[in-house]
Amino acid sequence: MKKVIIAPDSFKGVLTAKEVTDIIASEVSSAFPGCEIIKMPIADGGEGSVDAILSSIGGTKHKATVLSPDGRGISAYYGIADNGAAIMEMALSSGITRQNGLHPMTSNTYGFGQLILDALRRGAREFMLGIGGSATTDGGCGMAAALGINFKDDAGNDFIPSGETLEKINTIDTTGNGDLSKLISESKFTVMCDVDNPLFGENGAAYIYGPQKGANPEQVKILDKGLRHYSAVLLKTFDKDFSNIPGAGAAGGLGAGCVAFLGAELKSGIEAILGLCDFKKHITDADLVITGEGKLDSQSFQGKVLSGILREAGDVPVWSICGVSDCDKEFLRKKGLTVFEASEGITAEESINEPEKYLRLAAKRAVQTMFKI
Repeated sequence: MKKVIIAPDSFKGVLTAKEVTDIIASEVSSAFPGCEIIKMPIADGGEGSVDAILSSIGGTKHKATVLSPDGRGISAYYGIADNGAAIMEMALSSGITRQNGLHPMTSNTYGFGQLILDALRRGAREFMLGIGGSATTDGGCGMAAALGINFKDDAGNDFIPSGETLEKINTIDTTGNGDLSKLISESKFTVMCDVDNPLFGENGAAYIYGPQKGANPEQVKILDKGLRHYSAVLLKTFDKDFSNIPGAGAAGGLGAGCVAFLGAELKSGIEAILGLCDFKKHITDADLVITGEGKLDSQSFQGKVLSGILREAGDVPVWSICGVSDCDKEFLRKKGLTVFEASEGITAEESINEPEKYLRLAAKRAVQTMFKI
């Protein structure tokens, strides 16, 4: 082994992606002292993306006081990578865990806009936005309001829309944010998004994700009606229909809001992150890629970290060191994936109780296999 890329996801709730990377790397380096090891802890744009990306490519964390989805002052953070890109997880400012209780009708994304504003003022002009885990169904109006966009009702009064007040939007004024508008136009925004839901309708933001945020059936109908109205106002304002862009309904319609107000591009989360980490460059002369995650199942092959790595690795072998695998061995063989389970020979609960110990044992088994190839 001359070069190995180690690029695992986190074992959610048990080990961070960096911890998993370090454990596997230590076993590989012990067995192959001269091997070049590329440590690339990774994520797919969801939970842990900021930490994973910063530990892969370097950077610093920055804190800001922002409004939570339910209107309280909270501390949130984002990263600025060494290459200058701002890395953000919407869930850290406007996520469902950042509020007290569930507020499906009144929560908004204002705090997320405040984080973007803070990064713009620090000089960031490239943004990677992860939008999973939202508490909101406001179409990104709160974010836009924090960035100087004015929403007016029938009487011409300014207000910050939430899910229950989207129907009150009469006009959207995009001219009042002056220099800030210039900064946004000079910036590049990439949204890490792995869903393709439209803005409204039976597969839209309200019907698919509203119940997870606490909305009852009647509230879901109100939210969906509001998103339909909001879409019509966006069409009138920008002369563009954002409603059926794949991912428009992500994060309660924040996907559509990011495209409309930031000029963002919606991309696969893992695709965006692998690009940021120069995976294609590193893979050209690699002998092996080792990835991993807590639970390997059929969803791992659908837009997650593993699917992106398999796609980008080409002819380079890919191994997975996971907590537990729910996949049939024949299925894995057809995918060309070699798998080592931390829970081999024990229960999943035992491996979770001592995750470092059993992950290291699985890594040792993988290293022994390396000697045979």
